[in-house]
Amino acid sequence: MNTDSVSSRKLLVALDGSIHSRNSLHYLAELFAARPGVHFKLFSLVPGVHLPPGSEWLSEAERVNMLSPAARQKLVTHKGYLRQAADFLAGKGVARERLEEEVQISHGNLAADIAAEARRGLFDAVVVGRRGMTKLEEMLLGGVSVNLLEKYHDIPQWIIDGKIDSHRFLVPVDGSPYALLAVDHLAFMLKDHPTAEITLFHSTAILAERPQSRPEECYRRWGEEWCALHLERPDNIFHGPRQILNEAGFPEQRIHELETSKGFEPSRQIVRQALMDDYGTIVLGRRGADAQKGLFRGVSDRVLLMAEQVAVWVVG
Repeated sequence: MNTDSVSSRKLLVALDGSIHSRNSLHYLAELFAARPGVHFKLFSLVPGVHLPPGSEWLSEAERVNMLSPAARQKLVTHKGYLRQAADFLAGKGVARERLEEEVQISHGNLAADIAAEARRGLFDAVVVGRRGMTKLEEMLLGGVSVNLLEKYHDIPQWIIDGKIDSHRFLVPVDGSPYALLAVDHLAFMLKDHPTAEITLFHSTAILAERPQSRPEECYRRWGEEWCALHLERPDNIFHGPRQILNEAGFPEQRIHELETSKGFEPSRQIVRQALMDDYGTIVLGRRGADAQKGLFRGVSDRVLLMAEQVAVWVVG
């Protein structure tokens, strides 16, 4: 989370000029055009440009001077993508002072370059549009969003699939610190949003894993007293997340709870619920990179494999 200002939120928006990038811009405009505290860095990477060894130590201007005419044309094209993106957001009501644009030459690994920029700029999340591959192709071949998710667990990532208008958020909760961190991220991003609706969702599906976490994982973020007061109670699965939203100032009347025992596997039930009730966004917490995943991978992996026409926020 960006702690420079309690009111300012910064999103790194990775763009490539495709319809998938336009879907990301539409999603962001729908949610945040009227929220002056949310700022966007429109970011594009030029791939396939080969520079001599040692050029990574040069300034960006020096590296540009080393480019071939064809590579310079690629750079111009990507700058055009960002101008179009900025014009689109401005046309939706986003003030120009909330927008920043930057094109960089990729070092060869797009996911690593995006993650490096996200860390350098202390961005609150990275926003990427899902590419046009099928979900299976994406998992096997490794799209940028998949590589980001697999290797950079410390960076919240928003994966946008399709054109989304809904302001309804489905947040699976299970009493774990990972779910609480996802709710905390959501509370920070939506604390002054006038229309967003949040549903805290718990599935007791037959194959649901019971969360295994240590109390100190909660203490590190919220303190022992807070954890004892809000999590050591019979209704802790819903009460803890609701308390985080309340403390962020999110209106009580727009927080809902839903529990189901239908189905055999929670990730399928999450996706089904989002489809049935027109949720535009699923917000997931996930374990760290060193966590052991079962035969069917983690819940966040399975949700991303199945989810279509919905945004998925993954918070580590």
